[in-house]
Amino acid sequence: MSIPFSLSALEHVAFVTGGLLIYVLSTHIGGQRRHPSAAIGWVLAIIAFPYLTIPFFLLLGGRKFARPLPRLWSSQLNEIPLAGPEWAARLLSVLDVPSITTNSQIVFHANGDDSLHALLVLIQAAQRSVDICTYEFGDDQVGRKVTQALIQSADRGVAVRLMVDAIGSLRTPRKILHQLIDAGIQVQHFMPIFHNPFRGRTNLRNHRKLVIADESWFWSGGRNLAQKYFFCGRGAPSWVDLTFHMQGPIALQATELFDRDWKISEAQTNPPLQTGSIKLNPQNERHAQLLPSGPDFSDDTVYALLLATAYNANQRILAVTPYFVPDETLLSAWCMACRRGVQITLLVPKQSNHRLADLARERALRELVNVGGTVYLYPEMIHSKAVIIDNQLALCGSVNLDGRSLFLNFELMTVFYGATEIHWLSAWFEKQTAQSELYAPRAPSLGRDILEGVVRSVGFQL
Repeated sequence: MSIPFSLSALEHVAFVTGGLLIYVLSTHIGGQRRHPSAAIGWVLAIIAFPYLTIPFFLLLGGRKFARPLPRLWSSQLNEIPLAGPEWAARLLSVLDVPSITTNSQIVFHANGDDSLHALLVLIQAAQRSVDICTYEFGDDQVGRKVTQALIQSADRGVAVRLMVDAIGSLRTPRKILHQLIDAGIQVQHFMPIFHNPFRGRTNLRNHRKLVIADESWFWSGGRNLAQKYFFCGRGAPSWVDLTFHMQGPIALQATELFDRDWKISEAQTNPPLQTGSIKLNPQNERHAQLLPSGPDFSDDTVYALLLATAYNANQRILAVTPYFVPDETLLSAWCMACRRGVQITLLVPKQSNHRLADLARERALRELVNVGGTVYLYPEMIHSKAVIIDNQLALCGSVNLDGRSLFLNFELMTVFYGATEIHWLSAWFEKQTAQSELYAPRAPSLGRDILEGVVRSVGFQL
């Protein structure tokens, strides 16, 4: 059997050197700012397995866009007085995230039926436009109800745009999307897998969940548009999740964020929508702030805020997440917060839908509990993502506390500053922990410890 090609030792060294040069140039010139463990992993892989790793790096290696996109937040919005703690306001003001907005109402949905009802009402009541971004669009009862509502809105002359992630929507039948397109709805797949894959963006997925109606109403949170996020089906219990809706100028900022995602996905864009003034009830004002993160921001915005909470919280940090695989810096910061007397309470599912994530989290859970943190294991799958810091602010949205959400995905959290919203989320959190069991750390065997380390390292790369 003849070998189709062979390289001399010198040619092999030249190939490896070229691969390392590609890595260095793309990382430093592109401003990727990789975590040390990720950098070491890529370098070692390129040296050990260059013929596999270099194409793989070109396909998946990008983390940030080389050039930050222009500032998108509308200058037409009125200046809003700062709300919340000064440390958070100072940090967020330099991260190029949208400004704080004053909105007329904020309603949380712990119940899936309430969440779906609010979503459908927003779509059905829209007069001018509906924009939807979701990671997963289900071929089930929820997907069909949303599809029907969108088609009815389009029939009324409402401009409807739907953006689904190309990976998250792999199981979505094309007949559903073609049905929407035939009704006059614009449908866009975010980052198609085989569309110019060597731009290094194939691994960057859009995990944001948002619905905007008439640039005035905003629905968001952790729920994808599939049945398991809302209610039971086919004998399986629904996942515990959180969403919310509000009215106010935050919807205009969400529209601008959606427009930018639409451009990034290389769709044909529409001219900017005309924005009018939004009348608010001065007796019922609610302060909130969009906190998007992802490759389209030069900073890791949510990660930066979570780090800052470790050094500025005085009493408590409450966090709920389906997957807890933080990097060493964030974990160390939260452990230091525990040591100085901050009560950190973490709520995770006893068993999530990703067994590797459950395996990778064990080291972090043990370390957090060993320094005084408290971890609760919820008996069913909990998909909610929220963080509460003292009685000062709270976050809710799409970000999981793992490397993919914090460093790779396009994500969206919303920051709440009002006492009403912080109290609601705190009460919801206490209700879930009351149904959970305490996590009891156990020393792993040598084999288990090695396996956890390998899974954690690989997980960070992906």
